[in-house]
Amino acid sequence: MNSRSLLTSPASRRLLRPVADLIDQRIERRVRAAAAAGGADRERLREAVEVMERQRLTLDLLLGSSGRGLSRIVSPGPLNRLHAEVAELAGDRDAAVRNVAAAYRLLVALESLGVGRIAGGTMNICGKLGTIPLLDPPNDEVLEIGTLYGMFSAGLIRMMERDGRSPSVTIVDPFAGVQLQPGTPRRSDPSGTPVDEHAVRTNLALAGPAGAAARIQRGFSEDPGTRAAVSDRRYGVIVVDGDHSAEGVARDLEWAEEIAAPGAIVVLDDFGDPKWPGIKEALDKHLTGDTRFTYLGKAALSAFLRAS
Repeated sequence: MNSRSLLTSPASRRLLRPVADLIDQRIERRVRAAAAAGGADRERLREAVEVMERQRLTLDLLLGSSGRGLSRIVSPGPLNRLHAEVAELAGDRDAAVRNVAAAYRLLVALESLGVGRIAGGTMNICGKLGTIPLLDPPNDEVLEIGTLYGMFSAGLIRMMERDGRSPSVTIVDPFAGVQLQPGTPRRSDPSGTPVDEHAVRTNLALAGPAGAAARIQRGFSEDPGTRAAVSDRRYGVIVVDGDHSAEGVARDLEWAEEIAAPGAIVVLDDFGDPKWPGIKEALDKHLTGDTRFTYLGKAALSAFLRAS
């Protein structure tokens, strides 16, 4: 495959579409010029294509699937939709754009410096990180149910600190060595890093003193002993990202009803994801009953609730 066909292949364009169009335009201009000129221009075109391919490779190692397993390249369409969704939740377009951009930079930095990864797609992660501070939680107590490598909590600490807050994080996770979900095989994480408390502590340290002070409770969120250990306070933010089955989400929402502070923000991850239909099923059913929670809306694949 020659250099130009590689640059314009469907796989490459999907991976790096935001820069591919600009590069392709430059190449087309050079090709047209070279077609009307002699061998010297064709040689310069060949050299220019090689430079562009090196630039693309470098960008892929920084943000693409070659370097991260899951691409963090951003496309205009999904980004614009996320801006609109966060703005609708927060009531402030400028703040939404600012926070999503800050969350994206933070995501890239954490995955570059940390071990493991943040689970989920780029827009969903940036939507959660960007929206939570804008919804003005009633206090700075944060509970994350299901953390994988702790990077999301590290990012949320930073986003809340950017807003002048002093977050105190509690994490509940079984730390089973791999990511656990009903109906999915137990296999090593794509990052190659074991899912354990040591990795979580390493990543939380990236968030400074608040990360180092985070409270970690090993166990499943439905276990009475686990719940008793961390139900000593009312949380201003609760992130539900544990068991994705309808039964598991229902149990976590029932627990959240008990421990959410008045006005608390509850975030339900992977809401509307066709791979996890039980999440929407559980929330829809929960909201038809006697509940403190009001559905505020969604950003990417996260639902946001407010406790009364």
